[in-house]
Amino acid sequence: MTTITINEQEYRDFSRFLESQCGIVLGDSKQYLVRSRLSPLVAKFSLASLSDLLQQVISGRNRELRVAAVDAMTTNETLWFRDGYPFTVLADKLLPELAANRRPLKIWSAASSSGQEPYSMGMIISEIQARKPGFLPNISITATDISPSMLETCKAGVYDNLALSRGLSPERRRAFFEDAGDGKMKINDKIKRMVNFRPQNLMDSYSLLGKFDIIFCRNVLIYFSPEMKSQVLNQMAASLNPGGYLLLGASESLTGLTDKFEMVRCNPGIIYKLK
Repeated sequence: MTTITINEQEYRDFSRFLESQCGIVLGDSKQYLVRSRLSPLVAKFSLASLSDLLQQVISGRNRELRVAAVDAMTTNETLWFRDGYPFTVLADKLLPELAANRRPLKIWSAASSSGQEPYSMGMIISEIQARKPGFLPNISITATDISPSMLETCKAGVYDNLALSRGLSPERRRAFFEDAGDGKMKINDKIKRMVNFRPQNLMDSYSLLGKFDIIFCRNVLIYFSPEMKSQVLNQMAASLNPGGYLLLGASESLTGLTDKFEMVRCNPGIIYKLK
């Protein structure tokens, strides 16, 4: 019988490992989260206990196990058109403003989880193109995540009824999805072609991604230390074209972390423009 308890020292050691690998700060008393996320891996990798798993992960003896553990700890739920206002701002302000330059636009969805955010952007763009043919220039969306399993989900673009029920209207479901069998739906090829999914650890360099006009980095910084937040924000500033915009989660701000952006109040919401 496998053991799924961990002691305080094991928790502290794993917490340090996780922060060093991907910037996530677990904080105190999150042992339950480690247990729930990692316990399935004990049986999958035929290990004696959760303690055994943690020791192997931290020591680096098993690279496949290490990748699987980070993957399990960084997998987060999301939903379509999350919070609403960022997509309203994208449609009503950012795309019309940037389209005036008549040059190709690039958008980055950082930490794209299971793909709902970048695909929601694609739907917005498609709707504008249908209403105003020729209004928007060529637009590409790059979506990144640290999790290999999430990237596979993103690329497949197949979602069950529970995932589809979270934030997606019946009208958009009919317009942008097709039956994939087994009660699942697949996003259509037009929207899928808009998005290029790539692996990216936000602790690493972003230089290979190129420059962007808009970056969505929403509900990600809340998991990082202040030092890591500052590093990510300054790197994102360097990844934006002049006049580019950054959108954060509703509970996130730049206060005390970087001076490279100016706050822009929208109705509703707040966004940040590169100085």
